[in-house]
Amino acid sequence: MTTTLDEVLDLFKQVAQAQKETDRLLREQSQETDRQLRESEQRFQKSIIENEKGFKQLRKELGNLGQSWGRFVENMVAPACETLFLDRGIPVHQVSQRVKKRLNSDTLEIDILVLNQDHALVVEVKSKLSVQDVKDFLTNLAEFRRFFPEYEQKQVYGAVAAMDIEEGADKYAYRQGLFVLTQSGESVSILNSDEFQPKNW
Repeated sequence: MTTTLDEVLDLFKQVAQAQKETDRLLREQSQETDRQLRESEQRFQKSIIENEKGFKQLRKELGNLGQSWGRFVENMVAPACETLFLDRGIPVHQVSQRVKKRLNSDTLEIDILVLNQDHALVVEVKSKLSVQDVKDFLTNLAEFRRFFPEYEQKQVYGAVAAMDIEEGADKYAYRQGLFVLTQSGESVSILNSDEFQPKNW
């Protein structure tokens, strides 16, 4: 059986038609894939934005919690200062919290300031005390007399107080001549030995 020219031409037309249909299907599939990829990208970007908002809110809440915890520790330490330092021979006439002094464009903020006729005791309060916290406090303590010239004639002592103390931070503070206060049961105690001599700043 022989194939006629018309049959061959018809076969070519069918192949060409099938190729066109295949191309059309591939284009549609490619367009659908592109659309799905765009939608996935949009969902991904939206998810990133929502996660960032969530992280920002979480950071804010953690910051507020840390600040509240710090205030709680301050409120625990401040009243304890009266008896703690009296036991160390430093009578207490006044205890002030969150004392802030501005000098030109600089500011010095003190968590607790304990005063009597002869002494000014500057207390830095942290929920968790690190060596870096002590170093930062020493920098501020060295500036105290510049910000508070009215206490020039007083002996100026420093103290750090914390609910939790990282390893080595207490020893570092001792060596710098600072009192170290921490929670002891339901009260606050001084960790320094009775023989400890504080540095006069």
